[in-house]
Amino acid sequence: MQRILSSQLPAHVGATVRLAGWVHRRRLLKSVAFLVLRDGGGLAQVVVTAPAVRAQVEALTEETVVEVVGTVVANPAAPAGVEVVEPTVRPLGPPAVPPPFDLYRPVLTAGLSTQLDHAPVALRHPSRSAALRISAAAVSGFRATLDGQGFVEVHTPKVVASSTESGANVFALDWFGRPAYLAQSPQFYKQLMVGVFERVYEVGPVFRAEPHDTARHLAQYTSLDVELGFVADHRDVMAVLRETLAGMVATVADRADGALATLGVTAPQVPAEIPAVHFTEALTIAGAPPSEPDLAPAHERALGEWALREHGSDFLFVTGYPMAKRPFYTHPDPARPAYSNGFDLLFRGVELVTGGQRLHRHADYLAALAARGEPVEPYAGYVDAFRHGMPPHGGFAIGLERFVARLTGAANVREVTAFPRDLHRLAP
Repeated sequence: MQRILSSQLPAHVGATVRLAGWVHRRRLLKSVAFLVLRDGGGLAQVVVTAPAVRAQVEALTEETVVEVVGTVVANPAAPAGVEVVEPTVRPLGPPAVPPPFDLYRPVLTAGLSTQLDHAPVALRHPSRSAALRISAAAVSGFRATLDGQGFVEVHTPKVVASSTESGANVFALDWFGRPAYLAQSPQFYKQLMVGVFERVYEVGPVFRAEPHDTARHLAQYTSLDVELGFVADHRDVMAVLRETLAGMVATVADRADGALATLGVTAPQVPAEIPAVHFTEALTIAGAPPSEPDLAPAHERALGEWALREHGSDFLFVTGYPMAKRPFYTHPDPARPAYSNGFDLLFRGVELVTGGQRLHRHADYLAALAARGEPVEPYAGYVDAFRHGMPPHGGFAIGLERFVARLTGAANVREVTAFPRDLHRLAP
């Protein structure tokens, strides 16, 4: 008999089926016992009345893996309106050692640190696994949207020879006796691949050795990177980003609707046109001094509240960041060279995306590095490609964990990350 999932039970009313999963909970009443089985499809209620089977169930510990064979009957009070009766129960392994928290409770009451210490079992809780299902759906929507627009997925090195990009700290390692570094982003490579495919994207890990110990930072996170050629300016990039976000949100709503329901959240609406303000206007809205070179988290929160109040939007573009705060490869605004053709996208008051138009002329790269007092040598392999013809181009990068955290309302990105790596955590 082929195994089915708990989510498939409604289609098998009256039939004998085989289920397999984990003992989620046991409820032992005087005349009947209930075994709640958890599998990849959700929860199934198994009704036990036979004394011998009841004795088996009483001896089981939570999280023990078992097989159940029984008959499916309708019951409006049971999960999905069905339950399994007259079962046989067979353990598929030794009795499990129960985790240090109750996975059957609606809310995982253990502190976040305890959850992370015991991540392999904490992630089994429906609230934790729901966030990961949402993450998977978001990535699926990201890929599908860009595939539909003629983008090509690429895979670039995560070990690089240069330690410099945008001033961020890096993780050093030994590469057969030579110094090497974990990549902070695929930025240089995805730009170079525009010269091959015109439109590219990548889903992969990036590494930042910045000493941040906050609820929004990780030392390793998943970056959704996009780069496209033949743009007029950064507004073409923003248009692709808007379509990409809409595709991600739609796929989450479609493929992870059960996970959204588990967490009690709804997918946000992506406006047909996301409101945008220039950096100088953003400072005024946030009540920041006009001399501020960047937006602080408090400013982002104020801007998020303003966008929701004035435009009914969870999203807001901030364009024209000062060139002094953007990487050397950022294209300046031709009309206001002190400001960039770059942008950030705020999602519910938190920076989610950084992007913009890039330089595409070799001479401009030499001038930009010279203006910052940086040598060309560390970037030679990258900059040299621009001698061979590169189109005007630009791109963006979405932090996946931050996106899911904002979408689900999680207070900490670690709540939506399977095995987070940060300033203090390197295990499990």
